Amino acid sequence: MAFGPNFDCMKEINYKDMKFNPFNLIGGEWMLVTAGNKQSGCNTMTASWGHIGCLWGHNDPTAVIYLRPSRYTKQFVDKEPYFTLCVMDKSFKKQMAYLGSVSGRDEDKIGKAGITPVYDGDDIVYFQEAKLVLVCKKLYQSELQENGFLYQDIIDANYSQRDFHTMYVGKIEKILVRDEEYLG
Repeated sequence: MAFGPNFDCMKEINYKDMKFNPFNLIGGEWMLVTAGNKQSGCNTMTASWGHIGCLWGHNDPTAVIYLRPSRYTKQFVDKEPYFTLCVMDKSFKKQMAYLGSVSGRDEDKIGKAGITPVYDGDDIVYFQEAKLVLVCKKLYQSELQENGFLYQDIIDANYSQRDFHTMYVGKIEKILVRDEEYLG
């Protein structure tokens, strides 16, 4: 099978060697999933699951996130047309752990974490301290279905209470960077 004239020049590399590494970005650095509006406020949570890629249209850049029904942030993401994904500097690791373990229903966790919401228009919110922000317009949402899993051990390990995540696909409409490490 022919792959084009440059096939022989291609070199396989490990994903850890990429300049922009989506596996490290989501699974290693974590991110804050945030939604809200200027009038009623916002909420955020730490996430280490997700995807970045292309889907639909003309290979529109998209991000996919997953939220459990019990998460307070889910109410904000359900209500708003946009959500943001904020990657913070490693010095925020303690705050990121806190933001993922405490509910904004119970306290002002954003204030206690010492991060500053920035509103871009009325319905987009991200954090001033972020080094990378993906602004995503919601395109699709659906709850994961038990009958879609091919292996029972995935359900047993992640959904013993059958509290399946809702998947959200967002078109990445704007990327803001503070840190040049993300520029290719």
